[in-house]
Amino acid sequence: MKKSALILFTLVGLGIGIVAKAEQPLREKALAAKTYCVEKGFNTNYCFLIDFSIPSGKKRFFVWDFKGDSIKYSSLCAHGYGKESTPKKPVYSNVEGSYCSSLGKYKVGIRSYSKWGINVHYKLHGLESTNSNAFKRYIVLHSYTPVPTLEIYPMHLPLGISQGCPVICDDVMRKVDALLKAEKKPVLLWIYE
Repeated sequence: MKKSALILFTLVGLGIGIVAKAEQPLREKALAAKTYCVEKGFNTNYCFLIDFSIPSGKKRFFVWDFKGDSIKYSSLCAHGYGKESTPKKPVYSNVEGSYCSSLGKYKVGIRSYSKWGINVHYKLHGLESTNSNAFKRYIVLHSYTPVPTLEIYPMHLPLGISQGCPVICDDVMRKVDALLKAEKKPVLLWIYE
């Protein structure tokens, strides 16, 4: 019994260490995001971070709580299927009709009807040269019902879910929608790898 408890304690401790180590790059990105939000007059309660270096079968969309310095919600997130994108590796483009995702910072814009997921999407305005055509390309944050709530890695999300938009699960989109409806200042969404 004591040996089992010791093994369990050790495994739990190792797991916490692994999670903490994995969260460190995210925490550093969140710190840079907060600095940007303060300088640009954006919302300083939270931001959305999307790390496309993480496989699509793992959670890589994060709602970062600035005040709690922690992840509030997370979701799987599809990337665009254009050019030579694969389920494992996105290809990036800012060109209309490319169906690719674009790296960079975005301002989350107005809420609108979507025919996908929970029937809500948010317009995205690219703030950098890598994503300056986002609004013109109809790049929006939305959900899609077939995106699972739980991680599926080592499997990946199939291509075809996204034409360049960040696409998340319905459950997290409902929570994101509730957060965004309550905010007055613009919220930052940052896609990086």
